[in-house]
Amino acid sequence: MRLPDYKEARTRDKREYKRVEFSFEESIKGKYKGKTFFLKTYGCQMNEHDSENIEALLVELGFSKVDDYEKADLVLLNTCSIRENAHNKAFGMLGRLKHLKSERSDLLVGLCGCMAQEASVVDEILKKYKFVNFVFGTHNMYQLPEIIDKAIVENKQQIEVYSREGDLIEGLPVVRANNYKAYVNIIYGCNKFCTYCIVPYTRGSERSRAKEDILKEVDQLISEGYKEITLLGQNVNAYGKDLYEDYTLGNLLEEIAMKDIPRVRFMTSHPWDFTDSMIEVIGKYKNIMPSVHLPVQSGSSRILKLMGRRYTKESYLELFNKIKETVPGVSISTDIIVGFPGETEEDFLETLDLAEQCKYDNAFTFVFSAREGTPAARLKDDTPQEEKEMRLQRLNEVVNKYFLENNKKLEGKVLPVLLEGTSEKKDMYFGYSDTNKLINFVTNKEHKIGEIVNVKITSSKTWSLDGEEVE
Repeated sequence: MRLPDYKEARTRDKREYKRVEFSFEESIKGKYKGKTFFLKTYGCQMNEHDSENIEALLVELGFSKVDDYEKADLVLLNTCSIRENAHNKAFGMLGRLKHLKSERSDLLVGLCGCMAQEASVVDEILKKYKFVNFVFGTHNMYQLPEIIDKAIVENKQQIEVYSREGDLIEGLPVVRANNYKAYVNIIYGCNKFCTYCIVPYTRGSERSRAKEDILKEVDQLISEGYKEITLLGQNVNAYGKDLYEDYTLGNLLEEIAMKDIPRVRFMTSHPWDFTDSMIEVIGKYKNIMPSVHLPVQSGSSRILKLMGRRYTKESYLELFNKIKETVPGVSISTDIIVGFPGETEEDFLETLDLAEQCKYDNAFTFVFSAREGTPAARLKDDTPQEEKEMRLQRLNEVVNKYFLENNKKLEGKVLPVLLEGTSEKKDMYFGYSDTNKLINFVTNKEHKIGEIVNVKITSSKTWSLDGEEVE
């Protein structure tokens, strides 16, 4: 049994991470043929991509996927710990599974992902959720087949959570969610330690994959007909800093952009590592999508310092404006937290002012959620919850105003749209533009999902656009 330890998880030291090629244990390959699984994913795009690997590993074991957890032989929750809401949803699901397991003692229940890296979560499972058969963390996902097999054979709870990251595992099998858009991990972990964030503890040190492995994966996706790839990292802008002297995300983006791939995206960025060379590369290549997610978190330099963000309101605005000036037609989205411990009305007004200046195309706004083990959780927080909720409402009124205003500017323009599905309405499709706008459009032609078509925008809403296909 291995239990998570925050003190160990926080440790950062200079060491080289070996590249290890994954191999599946032959003795258990296909061993559970005829069994079914249900996989529930919470959280970010990295978790979604992890679930693509998890699904492939389960298939290798012989399991087949079902969409109803009540009909599954195995239920696995891939969890998120970034905010309390996702945390509570996972425990709510465990409550339902506890009831189900009382009726079906042979049901296997597992938990993995970021919550598994939290000592308090594992402690609660050991005390209150003893029916959970196995738990593993973000650092040893590749051991899933052996962990499940051991849980079944020994009929004993398995807790295998590594507090420190290990070697870089290459060659994990993957079952892609679709056949036209794909995620590609380029860097794992985060060294920023923002005071409110649990990610450096749950995902470990920054570790970049070798560029050769990334480019090989991209080439494979291109050969399979993928139209869009998204480069992923907890702090994607830090790519290469731990591995190369003079090769960064800007270099990687340029190499990929020179290949025959229609769309390239990347996320999530930290303003700290967003360089001028990156901006120039984004502006230079048409197949690098002009859509940048640039989390600000607060418009108050005082609060930003308390958050450990290492930039000021002024330096963020300088970077924001540089991107706007260099990348034609770019859309910029952000994350904003209100109600951080110590935030005054004056601090909040600074955030509103920044939102007014930036006029974001999209924003993910949240009330501060204290995460156990982080420095911010120990700060004095005397702002009433009602006041925090009111600030969130006031902020949303401002950002929503600009979402609609920016969308209205697109009326009459023709945008390239990657088809992602069909609407319930006849002859209606939906998809996303190069600037990541959701577009519903009509056409008199039949299309395959994954095609890129030109759409003229006819009307706009706060969260989406309507249009019609043009030649």
